[in-house]
Amino acid sequence: MDLTARAAQLSAERRPFVRATVVRAQKPTSARSGDCALVLGDGTIEGFVGGQCTENSVRVAAREALDTGESVLLRVLPGDAGVFPEAPGATVAVNPCQSGGAMEIFLEPQLPAPILAISGTSPIADVVAAFGELLDLAVVRLPGTHVPNGATAVIVASLGGEEAAVIRSGLDAGAAYIGLVASRKRGPEVLEQLDATAAELARIHTPAGLDIGARTAAEIGLSIVADVVRTIRSSKVAPPVSAPQPVTAVDPVCGMTVTVTDSTPHLNFDGTDVWFCCPGCRRAYEKEHAA
Repeated sequence: MDLTARAAQLSAERRPFVRATVVRAQKPTSARSGDCALVLGDGTIEGFVGGQCTENSVRVAAREALDTGESVLLRVLPGDAGVFPEAPGATVAVNPCQSGGAMEIFLEPQLPAPILAISGTSPIADVVAAFGELLDLAVVRLPGTHVPNGATAVIVASLGGEEAAVIRSGLDAGAAYIGLVASRKRGPEVLEQLDATAAELARIHTPAGLDIGARTAAEIGLSIVADVVRTIRSSKVAPPVSAPQPVTAVDPVCGMTVTVTDSTPHLNFDGTDVWFCCPGCRRAYEKEHAA
């Protein structure tokens, strides 16, 4: 599989994933330094970063990386490794079923770029769009009043027209930041046209942008984009992950938390599905209960 092409496809589809790269592998692990895989939000692994026990640890850590949007170095250790201290930017997984060896895998979340929707063709709208593209935001110039679902920020810079309709659409789309380019007198008049709750009004900023004494279109655009970045980087906006949480289970033999996928070893025992980290644990469970 061409992982580069696959990663490009996932990015184009705005599907979040984690790029997992083995940076250190100690024998007798099956993986080698440089091995790579893509981990999707549902726990699917495309590529190779080790055996089933390692994959389970990678799935759990990858989901955490998607939830936080932060890269992490995963240290996978055998069950007899003893105490290994946690470190900033790193997490430790001890695999009781691992035959030996240790691994370090770098997990880098690839999240869809925040959508910056812009209404209007004014010079300020053009500047905001240019800054947004420079910052690798997904800039969408609105042809009408409809804001796409999942938009992070909406800038209404039409200087008139159907401003209230665009703002209403932005609120319904879940935008965390809505900026209306208007004077301090006209802005409240536009907001009076909305049937908005107090929580919704708190997401609307007018005049849009940080107060930096901006006068020109370029300065106003800069102040607006700076306020959008502040919103994105604050705790107010979670990473745009739409993938459902994967189903997990605990291996009754070794106690490892495993992600349930089509390839996860399991048994149906007395009408109940039992999931395992690897075929070895499944065989041990079968042997114990057969006795």
